[in-house]
Amino acid sequence: MMKVIEHGHPLMLIDLQVKVEDVDESDDEEEKEEDLVPQVEFSCTCKRCEDDINEYYRYYYKCIDDSCDFALHKFCAELPETLNHPSHPHPFTLSKTSYNWTCYSCHRHHKAGALRYVCIDHWYRVFDVNCAAEADKRRIYHPSHPHPLVSLRSKPILCQCNACGKEHKGVFFQCTTCTNFAIHNDCAFLPKRLLIQHATNAVFSHTHPLTLSYSFPREEFRAKHYPRCRVCNEYCYVNGDLWIYKCEKCIYYAHLDCATSRRESFMSILSIGGGPTVKNFKDVDYPNLLRLPFPDETCSIPKHLFSKELGPTDYGNHEVSLRHMNHEHELILVDTAGSTGSTSSKINDMIMCHNPMKKIELLCNGCVRPITEMPFYKCRAKQDESCNFALHEWCTRLPTKVDNHPAHPQHPLLLMTNIPNMFNLFRCDVCWLYCNGYAYGCVECEFYVDVTCGFMPERITHESHPNHLLSITEDLPNGRCLMCHLDVSPYILNFSCSFCDVYIHPWCALLLPKTIRHPYDKHPMHISYLPIENHKSEYFCEICEEELDPHRCFYHCDLCSQSVHSDCAPLILQSEAETHSPYGQESVYLFLNMKFGSIHKKTNGHPHPLTFSQGIESDGGCSVCAGRLRYQMILRCSKCEFAVHHDCLEDLNKS
Repeated sequence: MMKVIEHGHPLMLIDLQVKVEDVDESDDEEEKEEDLVPQVEFSCTCKRCEDDINEYYRYYYKCIDDSCDFALHKFCAELPETLNHPSHPHPFTLSKTSYNWTCYSCHRHHKAGALRYVCIDHWYRVFDVNCAAEADKRRIYHPSHPHPLVSLRSKPILCQCNACGKEHKGVFFQCTTCTNFAIHNDCAFLPKRLLIQHATNAVFSHTHPLTLSYSFPREEFRAKHYPRCRVCNEYCYVNGDLWIYKCEKCIYYAHLDCATSRRESFMSILSIGGGPTVKNFKDVDYPNLLRLPFPDETCSIPKHLFSKELGPTDYGNHEVSLRHMNHEHELILVDTAGSTGSTSSKINDMIMCHNPMKKIELLCNGCVRPITEMPFYKCRAKQDESCNFALHEWCTRLPTKVDNHPAHPQHPLLLMTNIPNMFNLFRCDVCWLYCNGYAYGCVECEFYVDVTCGFMPERITHESHPNHLLSITEDLPNGRCLMCHLDVSPYILNFSCSFCDVYIHPWCALLLPKTIRHPYDKHPMHISYLPIENHKSEYFCEICEEELDPHRCFYHCDLCSQSVHSDCAPLILQSEAETHSPYGQESVYLFLNMKFGSIHKKTNGHPHPLTFSQGIESDGGCSVCAGRLRYQMILRCSKCEFAVHHDCLEDLNKS
């Protein structure tokens, strides 16, 4: 306890950095509402120097009467009754006065009753307690460092800040014990907790407060899949000793300058008008703009462009049989009842559509997308002919020619139902995926694209970068895809935003739907482009059972907290046969545009029919070259252990 001359009650000393014992997490399983907002950091005003008292000064005196707000800095309360000052040869005495006066040092005006130091011999030499205590007020106790830090306020310096890692000119707090530690004044008093939407004018938002962390160890950076700052999208890790803002409940990180809007480039975004929260185009200017991703696997560009809304009375006028595009067998229409339109044959009755929940696979031979609704065309071949040919109703309306394709404008592209090779196989020159569906091609240039990429739009919008128009670019970008974080190739067309430094691969934009269905989860799984809020634990893919990087696009069920790699999603139907992700470092499954299951009866070097499929671990090695078959396109015999790469068999048949 102590007493001061201007206050009648005793004062008690308070330590603002007393550590509170950790609370057992098991006692607080339910998230409290007050945890969702930053707690107000302690602050009050010193009644002597009128400066703020905060926890960085650590100690202060307060009145023992809780109803009284009288408080003093520790160094202000402990000011001596007499003081020697280097600017004057005589001692100064602490006293009060009944008239207004001005400090000789800082020229600050004070009212009657304010404490002052005065020289009895030279009455005009008067110092306020603020100037008298200046030396002690330059010392703070910062939780980021074990030693007190001292500031030379009268001498701005040029120095590198140990908090943010940047060079500043200004006031620094320096450690007198560690000669190489200094933090800039702006960083020293950053809030310990903040809501990023308050600091960024709601341009960026997060459910929970961000906590100031005084280090970011490399081990944590690696364990969290090398996270990027949610504001500037640059890597968070530069030096493990630098400070950073992070969420304690989610995988969410932000640089100091970004979280507090001190970053110059970010401030320019704010001044332009809100960044990605503000649209940079008008809807009336783009009436046919494709808005991605598609809702689910039932949607595609061919369906978007060529499907017709058919009512119940329209089926009687619709063709029920046709010879289409050189298929060797007749095609018949499967109507809404799930049976064929032909009454003369019942071999295809009760045909089921593609349904991952029931593990039924039915893919279109044209666009190689799932057939999930009626009507569609099915091959009328008998069961012993083993033809799995099927076609969306809208794929029968594909135009025979595409002019001015953005990837090959010099020649028209012609619709091709069969590529001149054994397996009707080609690699799309836009998405780089293998495909055995229909193609639009230029034979002269050996340029081929699948039917989805054949109608690649010049402009789109995408949920991953809302409100901004994305256009096909022919520039040589130096960046990464916003969705999968893999490098953007300068040799293919990409979607880019002219307003931001953002690129999206065409296959990520066009081929990944918004929702998928998993047979082990009754809820739809939604695509996510960032870690899920309130999901701090590690992510694992339900298909391949391997770890998942939540900073790259993936599918997630919020209700069950289950996740799936984006490139594992098409493997749902095969998940029981193959439980490993073949291409875990890609964004799209390599064989997404492949339809397996066709039977090849006539092959050289083997007497039995072979099934075209994807190789799995149990297939072993190729019977021709002995190479690995797993994750390759192979032909497998169901009667013996013969299995071969598709290109090995093609070479064998040519010999």
